[in-house]
Amino acid sequence: MRRTRLRLALFALPALVGGVLMAAASPVPVGAVPAGTGGPTDTRGSHPDEPDHVDHVRIQLTGADMLDKVVAAGFDLEHGLTRVPDGIEGEAAVTAEERAALEAMGVRILADDEGFEWSDEADGGLPAVAARTLAAAGEDNAVRIARADWFTTKGQGFLYVEARTTQGQQTTPIVGMQVENDTGKGTEFGFARTMSRFVDSGQYMFHRNLFKLDTRPDQIRVTSSTGGVVTGPVSNWLEDGAPPLTANPGYRSDFVDGYQHPQQLFARAKEIAREYPQIAEIVYLPHRTNGYQRKAQATIGGTGQSAVVVSTAAWGHEGGNDVTVEFAHRSGENLPLTVEVTGTAVRVLLGTDATGAAASTAAEVAQALRTRSQGLIDRAHPYRSNAGTGVVAATTGPVALTDFLDQKRVGAPEGEVPRGPATIPVLRIGKHRDGRNPGVLIQAQDHAREWVPPTTTLETAERLVHNYRTDKETKKIVDNTDVFLILSNNPDGANYSFYNFASQRRNMTNHCADDNADPARRNAWGVDLNRNYRVGSGHDGYAGGSTSCVSDTFQGPEKLSEPESKNVIWLVETYSNIKFMMSVHSNGGQLFWQPGAYIANGRITTPRPPLGDEAFYWQSAARILSQVKAHRQTVVTPQNVGGSSDVLYSSAGNVREDLYHTYGIYSFGWEVGGSIYNPATGNWQGGSFQPPWVGNPELVSGHAETMEYANGIMEMFRIAADWGKDKKKPTSTLVPGGGRYAGPVDVRFETSEPATIYYTTDGSRPTLDSPRYQATEFREPGQVFRVTETTTFHWFSVDTAGNVEKGYDPTKNDKRNNFRKATVTITR
Repeated sequence: MRRTRLRLALFALPALVGGVLMAAASPVPVGAVPAGTGGPTDTRGSHPDEPDHVDHVRIQLTGADMLDKVVAAGFDLEHGLTRVPDGIEGEAAVTAEERAALEAMGVRILADDEGFEWSDEADGGLPAVAARTLAAAGEDNAVRIARADWFTTKGQGFLYVEARTTQGQQTTPIVGMQVENDTGKGTEFGFARTMSRFVDSGQYMFHRNLFKLDTRPDQIRVTSSTGGVVTGPVSNWLEDGAPPLTANPGYRSDFVDGYQHPQQLFARAKEIAREYPQIAEIVYLPHRTNGYQRKAQATIGGTGQSAVVVSTAAWGHEGGNDVTVEFAHRSGENLPLTVEVTGTAVRVLLGTDATGAAASTAAEVAQALRTRSQGLIDRAHPYRSNAGTGVVAATTGPVALTDFLDQKRVGAPEGEVPRGPATIPVLRIGKHRDGRNPGVLIQAQDHAREWVPPTTTLETAERLVHNYRTDKETKKIVDNTDVFLILSNNPDGANYSFYNFASQRRNMTNHCADDNADPARRNAWGVDLNRNYRVGSGHDGYAGGSTSCVSDTFQGPEKLSEPESKNVIWLVETYSNIKFMMSVHSNGGQLFWQPGAYIANGRITTPRPPLGDEAFYWQSAARILSQVKAHRQTVVTPQNVGGSSDVLYSSAGNVREDLYHTYGIYSFGWEVGGSIYNPATGNWQGGSFQPPWVGNPELVSGHAETMEYANGIMEMFRIAADWGKDKKKPTSTLVPGGGRYAGPVDVRFETSEPATIYYTTDGSRPTLDSPRYQATEFREPGQVFRVTETTTFHWFSVDTAGNVEKGYDPTKNDKRNNFRKATVTITR
């Protein structure tokens, strides 16, 4: 079904950039996005140094393969992506030239009134005659229900269903599926709905559906067009969460009163450490950023073959902005090309031919500037891919070079941004900061334009220190965890977003060669820090990172090329007690973990977590997201939770992958914001990277997002505290258990809590090298064993805190052999 989409402009700016209560910085007004800053009204003048006009459009791609190609080509499609039955929908920030290029690649530009929406109507499901005809040939076990989740938001009930058919990869014909629900325990199935088939990178994933219901069903029935039928129970999603800490009597919250630029964030972090030295301190990261700084530049002579792009050796603020370049014509025949330098003024005396006409080409002038400017100019070259064969014309006078950083967008905060490299402070909070407690790392603002994650992270810091002495639950957190808060991991890019170009995503490091180094490209430079890590990297062939230096997912010239990513690795290696990590982003409304990347050909993912870790992730997600919901009924839907490459897309070289697989850290990625159900319209309404700070408190509001997602981070601290105190050994059983059976029987393992099971069936003692009990498929429970002959199972379980069932030691030849045992005897 197509619908009218209610949404904000992608980069709509807020009304305020503010301070935090008790902070030194006071609120700073921010106006609308001006022309030339990259916001919705971005324009480009006729000057070649001005960036191109950028529009924000809705697009539809055919699938992940097209997404990979489009992103690799340098297009900014990183957020707001939604899986739909016929592909992927999203938003793109594009110039007119780029829009044409997208359409040439087969991308469809959607009108404002277009966009997929799940149908709320029961459409009758599969054609009844076809279903009956095929049923005789089908197998009842060909269909499995992965999820059937009931949730409510703002007074409306919803049911989300995922199911698989073993014939799902089949394409001739494509296998269809339908779902029916009852209306309560003991009632009949009805209301058949066709399920959508989800295919990613050529691989069948599952069928799914999301629809409104006014009454909670007890059971669902899923039928495939090949005759498979299965029934299963409906579970609650975020319906049973505990009250948030904010409900505690006397609990203090709502400290942050506006968006914060890095200087405000870092100043407040240092203030907190000074004010609460008994529980807080600053850890300074060792690798300084490459800096909020640019070389001074100009493109002289238009954009044709006669154009020359000039860049200073010095940074703009260190003298580059004082440099001028002039091209001068002289009268006379056969005059050589020469360069004069007086102070910071560079004067190029153009050569002439035998007739006295100008004869110096752009390539020749560029060469002369590089070699004869007495070190003032270190890059000079023809414009982009030009060969520079055109004859250079004289300028009307000296051309002043500039780093363009003084060209602030309308409504930028007052004051100057500190130039040069920055040292990032980490705010560390905990009563015992000596490694005894589990560490939790919260990393905000890898992506510069995401303004809500830093305020969310700062709000959690304020809650911890202000409630420590008065709220017992907060005291438990501070006494039993070691919290590390990176309020902005990308201060250079964040400053550029606040002051110059609101849509900036990456850091400010320019790795581009001459063909992309002219100043009109300045808003497209930088490295995507969340593509710069080592595991599942684009450098190793994983999808989702770009080799183009002007792509918003540019992965950098090599792994860990950027100081910001090196800092994170340094932090977790220095403080080895860090066991939990959350990288906070916006604005997708998702919570995810591993796997986060795959090789597109064959959809080969990075290793999936063991079933016990996967169960722990889901358990933690339910706790975290229940706290988010408690603030204003915002629901992160089940389809947006899980392995990020399964629910979103492949993001090669992301930080979560590296920290989990290299260091064993439970690493979440969080997209705050996203779609919120609007009961007035009956639709889900999208958000933006920089929503109005106040806005509509029940819908799109930076303040509301900050408060609700701070609830979630606080719950993550409680999860870590519980994990650190967990000394209870898990238990596990074989279901239906050992015993005598007249024929083949299906068995499976169950555990008392999230735990990984290691087992053998050959009579040997199980060890950590034994087979590991796995999921039937991703996003499904554990596998089912079909036992056809007498088999003895030996096994033990290990929970996520490292507790081993019955105290068994799998690393030694434990003579007690106190692992679990069960024999399934098949009598015939």
